[in-house]
Amino acid sequence: MSTGNKPLTIGWREWVSLPEWNLKVRAKADTGARSSAIDCSDIVELPGERVRFTIRLSRNTDSNMTLEAPIALRKHVRSSTGHGHDRLFVETTLSLAGREKKILVSLTCRKKMIHRMLLGREALASDFLVDSGVDHWATPAKKPGRKKK
Repeated sequence: MSTGNKPLTIGWREWVSLPEWNLKVRAKADTGARSSAIDCSDIVELPGERVRFTIRLSRNTDSNMTLEAPIALRKHVRSSTGHGHDRLFVETTLSLAGREKKILVSLTCRKKMIHRMLLGREALASDFLVDSGVDHWATPAKKPGRKKK
């Protein structure tokens, strides 16, 4: 869903908010990926086409957040390593640099990856242009709200 505005330039990684989940996370913009993904564990399908999942908030701590959401889509996805996996997708709102849009996010294990979240082409389309030479074009490099030591 496009905002109808001129696309906003962002860097190859930015801080994004997922306000429905009360979550801020650093995301990597990946124009080579079609879909978006977030690092999850303990993904459990529930009755009524719902899913419970635990989002890993950091690579360096055991900080987690468990959520439930309706399953928006089931899809076979090929990872960057070329292996195919069936994944569950949920819908949430992405907020980045003052723009908000509904996106689909696949629930998958990204614990070996540096970034907890990946923004794919479908989430970026029409609203964002990625400057691959810039880290944090639209948001500060440090986590919003953190003070320098």
